[in-house]
Amino acid sequence: MERQLFDDRDFCKQITSGDTDDFDEWYRASAPRLHLFLKHLLGNEQAAEDVMQETYIQIWRRPQGFDPERGTLRAYLFGTARNLAISWKRKQRSTDELNHEPRVSDCVETNSMLSEALDRLDIDEQTILWLREVEGQSYSELSASLNIPIGTVRSRLYAAREALRSVWHNTQRNGRPQ
Repeated sequence: MERQLFDDRDFCKQITSGDTDDFDEWYRASAPRLHLFLKHLLGNEQAAEDVMQETYIQIWRRPQGFDPERGTLRAYLFGTARNLAISWKRKQRSTDELNHEPRVSDCVETNSMLSEALDRLDIDEQTILWLREVEGQSYSELSASLNIPIGTVRSRLYAAREALRSVWHNTQRNGRPQ
């Protein structure tokens, strides 16, 4: 049912027109995946919750920001969340540099080598890999989410996969990421 909710243009119109019941239904269907995406990007449970909440608030307050001609509501949701996550990381980095404290994501140990390898990639590489491989977004959805042409999606996806492959091979050889 979730896939249908994201692609149904009539449903998108109801959500963006201020229908609270439909917005609630959409939130319940989309929030778990969005939370997982943000938790992975930010490496912090509380930050993921905060950014997720801000994402939905922003969409609720400015429904006219969604343009069905540019992509699906799903792509718009993940694109908005990505932009807010990047802003959160920038603010966090500035705060950490001022306080000379290590970033939270540097202090958190991960359980798997894959998570460690993904953490070695920059946020743009993590984002495109996550949206494509975990969320299953098409190239056109990625284009809309990231606001880049499809050709750029292909080249960035290729580069992100190559970066992950390189980190993964270093991890396998040395037993941990470099």
